[in-house]
Amino acid sequence: QVQLVESGGGLVQPGGSLRLSCAASGSIFRINAMGWYRQAPGKQRELVAAITSGDNANYSDSVKGRFTISRDNAKNTAYLQMNSLKPEDTATYYCNAQVKWTLMSPVMSYWGQGTQVTVSS
Repeated sequence: QVQLVESGGGLVQPGGSLRLSCAASGSIFRINAMGWYRQAPGKQRELVAAITSGDNANYSDSVKGRFTISRDNAKNTAYLQMNSLKPEDTATYYCNAQVKWTLMSPVMSYWGQGTQVTVSS
C-alpha cells in the first residue's frame, strides 16, 4: 500500500502565498509522475499541475505564471508553490502519484486526503 499525505494548506489573503507538500510512503519502487488537483464546492476536480520523474512540468491555464510544481525524488515528495493567490483558487487540493511497486508492477494511481486552501479577506 502507498500513502500520500498533504500539508501546507490554510487561510491566506488575496495576493498571498502558500506552499503545499505531498509526501509519499509505502511500497514504492518508482513514482513516474505526481500531480496536484483541486476541487471547489459544486465543481468537478481539475488538474492544477503535474510533474514527471524527469522534472517536466505542466500547468492549467488558470495558474500558469503563479504556481510552481516541483519534486524531491529522494524524499518522494512533491511541492506546489502558490503565489498571487486569488479567491477563485479556494478549494481542497489533492495530491496524486503514479506509482510502481516493483520494476515489473503495473502503474497504480494513489490519492492523498486533501488539504484545504482558502483565499479570503
